[in-house]
Amino acid sequence: MTDALTLVPQALTAEAFAPFGDVIEAASDSPEQINYGNTKKWADLALVDTADGDGHTAISMFEGLATRMPLRVEALERHPLGTQAFIPLHGEPFLLLVARAGDAPKHDEVHAFITNGQQGVNYHKGTWHHYLMAPVDGARFLIIDRAGPGGNCDFCTLDHALVIEPFVK
Repeated sequence: MTDALTLVPQALTAEAFAPFGDVIEAASDSPEQINYGNTKKWADLALVDTADGDGHTAISMFEGLATRMPLRVEALERHPLGTQAFIPLHGEPFLLLVARAGDAPKHDEVHAFITNGQQGVNYHKGTWHHYLMAPVDGARFLIIDRAGPGGNCDFCTLDHALVIEPFVK
């Protein structure tokens, strides 16, 4: 591998993230009112797709250690059999590194996003991504993904390492 290249995260938006998955957030100014007006509902925020005949949809919690910055990235992973959603439970911005589904990506096909702390994401099937990057020690995330038999986690090594510099919240 040659020298690492710097990648600067951009603010996460639904439009910019669309090739990789769904942004999960209560962004609409007009949510549905339910439960006799006592509850606001932002419906159908992401497509959970784990139906492959053998697996099932699972809800889990992850707790991460703070990602140390600057971060050197040399590999990504993907889940070809199901989507994978990360929903933060801590209110802190977190970092995402993604590349489109398909063959192993080149370094210049990797995109970096930073959430606003209130956004989650749902990766499409096969979207290449970095594993969980927690903003602080003990950060918890609700995870919705596929569980069951079959190989549902592939890894690739990038052609050039990337360095993600510290970001300001």
